[in-house]
Order: sequence, then C-alpha cells, then structure tokens
Amino acid sequence: MPIVNSLVSWYLKRRLPAFEEILNNPQQVQQDQLLKLLRTAQITEFGRQYDFKSIHNLHTFKQRVPVTNYDHYKHYIERMMQGEQNILWPSEVRWFAKSSGTTSAKSKFIPVTYESMEECHFQGGKDVLMTYLLQKPESNIFSGKSLVMGGSHQINSSNSESFYGDLSAVMMQNLPLWAQYLRTPELSIAIMDNWDEKIEKMARATLEDDVTNISGVPTWTIVLIEKLFELSGKNNLTDIWPNLELYVHGGVSFTPYKERFKQLIKSSQVNFLETYNASEGFLGIQDRLDADDMLLMLDYGIYYEFMPMSEYGKDFPKTLSLDQVKPNENYALVISTNSGLWRYIIGDTIKFTSVNPFRFKISGRTKHFINAFGEELVIENADFAIKAACDETEASLVDYTAAPIYFTEHTKGGHEWLIEFDREPNCMDTFVQTLDQTLKQKNSDYEAKRFKDMAMLIPLVRKMPKGTFNGWLKNAGKLGGQHKVPRLSNHRTYVEEILNQFSTSQDSLT
Repeated sequence: MPIVNSLVSWYLKRRLPAFEEILNNPQQVQQDQLLKLLRTAQITEFGRQYDFKSIHNLHTFKQRVPVTNYDHYKHYIERMMQGEQNILWPSEVRWFAKSSGTTSAKSKFIPVTYESMEECHFQGGKDVLMTYLLQKPESNIFSGKSLVMGGSHQINSSNSESFYGDLSAVMMQNLPLWAQYLRTPELSIAIMDNWDEKIEKMARATLEDDVTNISGVPTWTIVLIEKLFELSGKNNLTDIWPNLELYVHGGVSFTPYKERFKQLIKSSQVNFLETYNASEGFLGIQDRLDADDMLLMLDYGIYYEFMPMSEYGKDFPKTLSLDQVKPNENYALVISTNSGLWRYIIGDTIKFTSVNPFRFKISGRTKHFINAFGEELVIENADFAIKAACDETEASLVDYTAAPIYFTEHTKGGHEWLIEFDREPNCMDTFVQTLDQTLKQKNSDYEAKRFKDMAMLIPLVRKMPKGTFNGWLKNAGKLGGQHKVPRLSNHRTYVEEILNQFSTSQDSLT
C-alpha cells in the first residue's frame, strides 16, 4: 500500500508547525491552554461554582480552585454516568475510561469528552507516529496493519446512553475511519472482555496479517506473542510478521521486560517507543528513539502544575508552573483537562531530564504501589486484603512487604509477599486464596491481570521468622524514628535485601 503510506505520512506531518511551537514557546502555549479551558467550562456547574468567568490569570485560578483527587470528583462523575450533563465540561459526555480504584472504590471512571478524544488522545497517537516518521523517513509502517492490545468496554448499566471501559477500548470504538482501516483485528475481537478467548482469537485473526506496528501494555503483548508462537511453531516474532518495525508501549516500566522482548523479537529492525497515555490524558511521548525520556505534550487541552513532594499531603499545597521547575527534582503531577478535571492529582511523580525542551521520566507514584503488569496495586488495596486474610485464618502479623516477580522465558509474573506473623494462619493455603480474592475484589486492574493466571500467577507468600524486618531496618540504619518497612515496591530491591539477609542468618546458624 505505497499510496496509503505516502498519504498518511503527509497527513501526519501537517502537524509540524504546531509541534515546533510547543518546543519554542512552552510557557505561552500552557498559558493559552489554561485560559481556553476556563473560558470553555465557565458555563458548567463546576465553572459557576468557582466563578471561572472572573478568573483571568494563574494566580486567581490557584487561589480559588483547590488541589484535589478522584474522591472529590466522584459524586460529580456518578451524576454524569446517570446522564446529567454540563457538570464538569459543557459538551455531552457519554464515555468513561475505567481505571484502577481508590480507597473508597474498586474502580475510577474518568470522563472522556469529545475534546479529550480529539485534541488529546487521538492527537497523541498521531504525534507518536509523526515523531517516529521524522526519525525514520524510510519507514513503510502504513503499508501494513497496526495491532493494538486494547481492553474491553461495556454499556453502563445505570444509563444505556453512557459507556465505560478500558481507555484503549474506548479509543478504538471511536477511531476515525482511516485509522480503523489500518488496524487489526476486527473491533468485535479487539474489545472482547473474555481474555483467554480474546487472546486465542486475536492470535488466529492476525497470524496471516502483515503487522508493521504494535501498541499495548507489555504484559498482554507477551501473552499474545506466546500464543502466536504456539499456533505457528515459530519462536521469533519477525518470522511471523517480517515487516514489523515498531512497538509502542506504556502503562508500566519497560525495564523488567526488555530481556524478554529480546528473546521474543530477535531482530534489530524493531524499534521501541514509550508513551505516557493515562486515562486522564495523553501526557508524554518518547520523541527520540535513542533516549529513554519523554517530551511533555503541552497543547493537548491539559494545563500542568508540578507539586514538590514536600508539599504532598498538605491541605493547601503549593504548586509550580513550567517556568519554575528544575531538572532531577521529584514532582507530583497536578492537571486540569478538557475532560473536566480541575487541579487533579493524577497520582504519578515525574523528574525532568531537561527543561529546554521539557523532557521527563516517570519516577513513581505518590503512594506505595506495584504496577509491574498494569495491576496498579496501591497500599490501601494491600492493607485491606492482608486484614481480610488474617481475619479469615485467625492470624496476626508484625509486618509485610511485597514486590513483583518478573516475567522470564519459562515463568509468568506475579507478586511475592514477605510476611512476618505474630500468630501464623491456621491454614496457609486459605490465607493466600483470601489475599488473592480480596485483591481482585478491591482492584479491577489486578483482577483483570489475574484472569485464569494468564498474565499474573497467584501470589507467592513467604513466612519470615520473627525479627526479620527489625533486623533489616537495623542493618540499613533505619530502625526507629519515622522509618517504616515499605509495604509495596515496584522493584525487587527491598525483597532481595531481606531474603539475602535471611539466607545469611540461616547460614550462620548451620
């Protein structure tokens, strides 16, 4: 399809002047975004409540509108899902992106407006391809098909006129015709919610396709590739799709998966590119293939503020604008968006690698978490599940920590829990089953990844001897004061240190 390749390339590159503007005049672009957001939303219920009409500068905006989280917006969004309109944003809102939950809810439902689809998420997708083409002008990426590892969506039972589902599925359902033409498999398969059937059908439907690019979370992409190998008898993805040249990933750190993908894709022709596309908005693109940071996207209908971590948790935290940030400082992201979120703490932290232009890396979360497979497990989920397991088995504990077990060539991923009990469970199997089931009940993303052991295995729980955690804190010089055992870590550093310490102490006894 050489003509299609040329036409789509030309269409995408029309964006270049605007793209250069965000590089050359970032502060002005962001100021314009804020004023446009306020003007557009001044007639909404929220806009009238905070008198957006009289806000003409950032100072007034910060004084009047509080920094908040999902719990603050939950009651507004519930009304919107029942069909009420003009609450947070003036245009009709019918779609909601389902994301992992908070302390008070299993799932979050983020409004997806027409503007956030067109100006943010779809524009982000187009810019990913444009930046890739600028670096690879010889690319034939549009000569074949694009495969997106999307989620599922369903009709909201409260109101037949509104819909919710994974962000990727919401986007696929609303793609323009030209993009639908270039993607595979057919939509009915791509948005299925039965994952074992979906993976099987996706593999069979795409086995003979000419797939040139893949987008998706590494976890499910690996599962699909392994199914393709099973069906084809091959062990190299480019033997199945010889024209594959790009894998776009995001959602979780790619570091744990790099070696596995090298085993699955034995070819230097395939490029890897990271994006930061959250349910709340498309925020960043790795615009250089030879670097591992991302460009902050400034003209997608999002106004950014950056909260120093010393301000996190305060009732009235101070935030910084672009002209105030510094490289290598940890900031919590606060965003106002064309989906109707205002001074919203997204939950991620970033560090700028450059301020000319504004490039960054995701440095973590504002809370302890594990998100190695897209499960977004937070401390509230873990504490609740541990308590439920202890109650069920008449156990009590001293302390615990948990970390991911990464994919290998021969094993699937999961979580490893190190638990020091004061009173051990009356049945360890019941403890593990209750822990797992409660996490599924509290966290829809964890539940999806645990479906039939396809992406994650049941937790591995290790009983640790008395004194394990105090001994570890003491060795680290952190015993006492405000130092605590980290409940959840998105890396294995702490778990390996504790296991090594336990192994060493056992050796000294023998």
